[in-house]
Amino acid sequence: MNENQPRHHGHGAPLAAARLAPPALPPSAEMVERLSTRRSLPLRALGAPGPTPDELETILTLAIRTPDHGRLAPWRLIVIEGEARSVLGERLDALYAVQNPDMAAGKGDMWRSYLLRAPVTVVVVSRPDRSSKVPEWNQILSAGALGMALTVAANAMGFVTQWLLKWPGRDPEAAALLGVEAGERIAGFIHIGRPLEGAPERPRPALEAVVSRWTP
Repeated sequence: MNENQPRHHGHGAPLAAARLAPPALPPSAEMVERLSTRRSLPLRALGAPGPTPDELETILTLAIRTPDHGRLAPWRLIVIEGEARSVLGERLDALYAVQNPDMAAGKGDMWRSYLLRAPVTVVVVSRPDRSSKVPEWNQILSAGALGMALTVAANAMGFVTQWLLKWPGRDPEAAALLGVEAGERIAGFIHIGRPLEGAPERPRPALEAVVSRWTP
């Protein structure tokens, strides 16, 4: 018998088609605690050191395990770290100055300073496949889910994040400096670093204000 051929039960049903009982997942008190205390910190509260290459690879690997109808990967990630932060910031500043010739003095290095505040920034880019049968809205939501998965993964690795979508993410010319192409759109800049200060819990909506149950 060829070992590469599927084995069969006596009734002719392939083993590969047999339904397997789902593995038991014990509750994780640590995960619940992390999720119950997770919150964004302002950029001023993000410090070095950032993730090591191995830590960042783990964060990104966890992040892309996000809901993705049709397995299209309708998103991609751009990492900005090291000297690239300064170089990109200078190019953004130059473009911003052209677009805003009357901007106030002292704003000339605004975007360079912005990118240097966090050790690592990951840009989430939405790139829906419009030829797919999967609705475009589903694909856009997947990019948003990827952003949240990235923040949770970073937190699981001991980092904090700030998810922003300022001018560089909204302006087509600025996005082009990042390599964002036609048909793509930036979903957010997710800044990652170590917490330099704590952050008080902010008010959250009451469940009864945002949760309802459908009844026939």
